Amino acid sequence: MRRTGSGHAALAALALLLVAMPAWASIEFYQTTDRTEVGTEDVFQLTVVVVDPPDNAQVQFPSPEDFEVLSSSQSTQRSIEMSGGGPPVIQTVRKHVLLMRANRPGTLTIPPAVLTADGRTRRTEPIKMTVRRGHVEPPRSQASRQPPDPFRNFPGGPFGRMPDPFAGEENEEPDDRRQQEDVRIPRGDSDLFLRATVDKKQVYVGEQVTLSLYIYSRVDLSSVDAVTMPKLEGFWSEDVESPTQLTGEQRVVNGIPYRTYLLRRRALFPVKSGTLSVTAAEADITTGFLFAGHRVHRVSNALEVEVKPLPPGGPKGVSSAQVGQWDLSLEVSQTRVELGQPVTVKVILEGAGNVKNVTPPRLEVPPALKVYDPTTTDKVMPDKWRIQGRRVQEYLVMAQRTGTFTLPALEFPYFDPRTGRYEVARTEPVELTVEPGAGGVSSSPATAAPQHVTDAAAEQKNVLTASGLRTLRYQARFEEPAAAVWQRPFFVPVVLSPLGLMLLLGLVGLVRGRLSNPDEGSRNRQRAKAARKRLAEAEKLREGSSSAFYGEVEKAVLNFLEARLHAPVGGLTRDALDAKLTAAGVDAERRQRVRFVLEACDAGRFAPGAEAAARERILDDAAAVMEGWDK
Repeated sequence: MRRTGSGHAALAALALLLVAMPAWASIEFYQTTDRTEVGTEDVFQLTVVVVDPPDNAQVQFPSPEDFEVLSSSQSTQRSIEMSGGGPPVIQTVRKHVLLMRANRPGTLTIPPAVLTADGRTRRTEPIKMTVRRGHVEPPRSQASRQPPDPFRNFPGGPFGRMPDPFAGEENEEPDDRRQQEDVRIPRGDSDLFLRATVDKKQVYVGEQVTLSLYIYSRVDLSSVDAVTMPKLEGFWSEDVESPTQLTGEQRVVNGIPYRTYLLRRRALFPVKSGTLSVTAAEADITTGFLFAGHRVHRVSNALEVEVKPLPPGGPKGVSSAQVGQWDLSLEVSQTRVELGQPVTVKVILEGAGNVKNVTPPRLEVPPALKVYDPTTTDKVMPDKWRIQGRRVQEYLVMAQRTGTFTLPALEFPYFDPRTGRYEVARTEPVELTVEPGAGGVSSSPATAAPQHVTDAAAEQKNVLTASGLRTLRYQARFEEPAAAVWQRPFFVPVVLSPLGLMLLLGLVGLVRGRLSNPDEGSRNRQRAKAARKRLAEAEKLREGSSSAFYGEVEKAVLNFLEARLHAPVGGLTRDALDAKLTAAGVDAERRQRVRFVLEACDAGRFAPGAEAAARERILDDAAAVMEGWDK
């Protein structure tokens, strides 16, 4: 009986084994990589595939010490074959994708993956990887290499399969063809890091390079507390975009999804040739929310830009600011004017380039016309990537005699980096006709002599002569003699009070003198303060007469300069005043602003119809002249 029972149990186990063997034998299990030669800075893809896995199948991924697993994902695909009226054949493919990076160079091995099901184990083949230091470009044959088709042995081919209608979203394979970024992921801070990028690595002197600073994050961000931009030696820089709120967008870097946030975008204009460096930026970032927040410090990568000099053979005097795409135009307020009336001429330079550093050509006029120094206004209109706008120089032109005069054509040479050629923007000449004024004079009249002031005292009538003398009338009245003044009680205090008051004032003055001890510097500061107050009073005349307004502004500026230079400057010419300011150590920018304000006050007397904005600008410039002297 024992033998018979043992034989039945053995036969049953053998039968179950024979039934399970075909199911186990149909399982395909293998792993593959998209590249076999990588660098220590490269991310590669390991794909582990299981075809027709049992329900209780468990996959154990390789965990080599020489490699770092950055992320993993799983997808499932099913196909159904309908053939010859027989039952449908269903095949299931489970794919595991791991993004990995080597920790050191050398010939390294990825261990096999392990599949466990029904108490049995299956292993894949190990994969040998050649790892070099740095970054290795993938060969074309390996870059386009795809993992083996799991359905390559399935009968019927691709037209015999149809998708499983009951498969859920887990069957959808991740789209690895989304936007890819050429960004190096740091080893220690792969979940949150800073990256700086430039849109061009090789440019000409003066050509715009756009620098963008991004946060790449796979964690929740709360705020950015501080940002330190790179040092930009050898560049003229201009802000293009500085977001005030964190707005993220999805990007994929080496197959890893990140949320990116733009911190700053700046336009850089190199002013010299050679290899220019952009140092690393820094930022303090708070992750998490509320009380779970954690503050971290991140440093971006440094960059280098290769700057080529401008090609030889260009027009004389072309500077690095004259690089871009430019248009030049000329606007004249009127071409026919009476003698003594001003004409406004605008030289407009607009285009894409270093708008705030470019200089339009200077207006040249015939000797019969007097031109005043221009006022410059800028209007910058940056788009998402480049700086563009216009610079306008406005001249005031006064004719000295009648006739027809020609404002010559202007030329602005520039270098266009898109075409690699020098170009010239030109204007057309403009004819200006000056006619006699209302009095018929053909030249500017001399300054009118002051009117004679009549003697008001001579025009007054003598009251005594006109009315005559009246008879004196006196009426006497007797009173008792009063007590003498010195005999009254208040006499002594009244007599002594002035002396006491004088002593008290002297004592107070002595104390104040010892405490304050005012010197020449204090008096000069008081005079400067009075000049600033006078400028504030001039602001009240902004809507009134031009002569009164500009005269008050000029007096305020001159009084301020006298207080600061400790010398009178009212009768000095502009050149003499500039020389005195230079001798006093005043910087060139402030001297130029002083000259501009005084010239504008002179010009304001010839243009009584000046707009309110021009007066506002003069007030701002005059206030700027008075700022910063005490530093």
